[in-house]
Amino acid sequence: MSGTKKENGFLRAGTAKSDISTSEKGVIVNDPLYAKALVLDDGKTKAVIISMDAVAIGGICEIGDDFLPKLREKIEKELKIPAQNVLVNASHTHTVEPMLCKASEQLKRTFDAVKLAAKNMEEVKIGAGSGYEDRIMINRTLRLKNGKGWTIRQSNPCPPDEEVESIGTIDPEIGIIRIDRMDGHPLAVLYNFACHPLIGVPGGTVTANYPGFASKVIEETLGNGSMAFFLQGAGGDVTEVLYKDVNRSRDSGPVGMMLGFSTLKALKGIKTQNAEINVISETVEFPRRTDIPKKIEALLKEQSELLKSLRFTSLNIKNFIPLYIKYALNPDYPSDYSYRYLHAEKIKDKGLADLDAVNRANMEKYLKNIQAMEKLTRIEDDIATLKRHQAINDEAGTPTIKAEIMGFRIGDCVLITAPVEALVEVGLRIKKASPFKHTFMAAFSNGYMHYGPLAEDYGDGGYEVTECFLAPEWHKVYEKKAIGIITALKKSGAV
Repeated sequence: MSGTKKENGFLRAGTAKSDISTSEKGVIVNDPLYAKALVLDDGKTKAVIISMDAVAIGGICEIGDDFLPKLREKIEKELKIPAQNVLVNASHTHTVEPMLCKASEQLKRTFDAVKLAAKNMEEVKIGAGSGYEDRIMINRTLRLKNGKGWTIRQSNPCPPDEEVESIGTIDPEIGIIRIDRMDGHPLAVLYNFACHPLIGVPGGTVTANYPGFASKVIEETLGNGSMAFFLQGAGGDVTEVLYKDVNRSRDSGPVGMMLGFSTLKALKGIKTQNAEINVISETVEFPRRTDIPKKIEALLKEQSELLKSLRFTSLNIKNFIPLYIKYALNPDYPSDYSYRYLHAEKIKDKGLADLDAVNRANMEKYLKNIQAMEKLTRIEDDIATLKRHQAINDEAGTPTIKAEIMGFRIGDCVLITAPVEALVEVGLRIKKASPFKHTFMAAFSNGYMHYGPLAEDYGDGGYEVTECFLAPEWHKVYEKKAIGIITALKKSGAV
């Protein structure tokens, strides 16, 4: 931590941003992707919060695993801010690739934002509060009547309606940290929200998705050079409710504007005051899962049974569709006019009745085949995903993986990080256990280790427990350490 003298008893802060969008020829950028930097200094502690319009901080996609250590080393060496006091969060925006500038430019531009923010420091007051938004998102892992989970994704169909029992939990809280200049005008707004940014924009071009549109609404409304920082929360199993809508164009703009206005609505009621900051960063070992071979074996068995069920199919799509329409138009008299059926009944001719019975049986079989195909689509994707994560663990050659957990206290508010796509219940449990008035989870931060479900989720199925190389015990390790850090930060801020 920095030992600089506290000036005039007030916290100081500075903000800056850099455009990290791709400049590749032929790639259209709908709206800029940014690395935004907030530097804080209370005279005892210097720290940095960086929000990036990116999928993840290492692990997958365009930001390499060496980005974070190189950035921290450069910040510590040139700006004298301790490396362990640097929090980097990815918005998890999904878009076409390439969407970011080259790796060397990512590092340079992000550091430049931090450097400029450190240069632009001024005295500030800080306050924390919460907004509310539940209209734009849904827990994407549907709860089925058989006790399993089925995740809403573009890569597989949704399950039959009659198999769905309920939908899961969301976290409607917008966690807000307001940073005001001494004249009362906002310098920065940090807003924390849990939801996958997946819809995109018409044309499938590069976009920051709903976080970008929400930030634009906030910044343009506040004016005076205010900067909005989006921090992705525990949204591993949460997506936009319109994610699979097939009746309107894909456009995350309206979703972002709704979030932006909900944030602004709550911002009005947040009062600011002087505050101190403190950061605790610790490393733990998450266990890697060992049950993947058994999971694959079970899926292969289910796959084999579904394939066998496809036998003895009479119809193809050419004759199924007209039959289906005909029988839906008039279930009582599908094959001809009603008088033909009345006449057949009078002369005891069972021809039409027998024809209908055969057609209905063949259509029912065809519909079951379609549902089997839909399940096979998901199973094939699950098997490929599990094999990929088994390869990740095999290549690592170790039973555990090191993970960083950071607690960032700002006044009566605390941010707690997770280097995974934490499921919403993971974040809700931390919030419930925290002694702070305001606790916000910044998942997708300081590294990337794919999905992080609760231990009890592993037997339910769904994409999130499939796209996961951590053992169920990871959560016990995480929760214990996270709550320990939060408790220590609370004690450090006690008067």
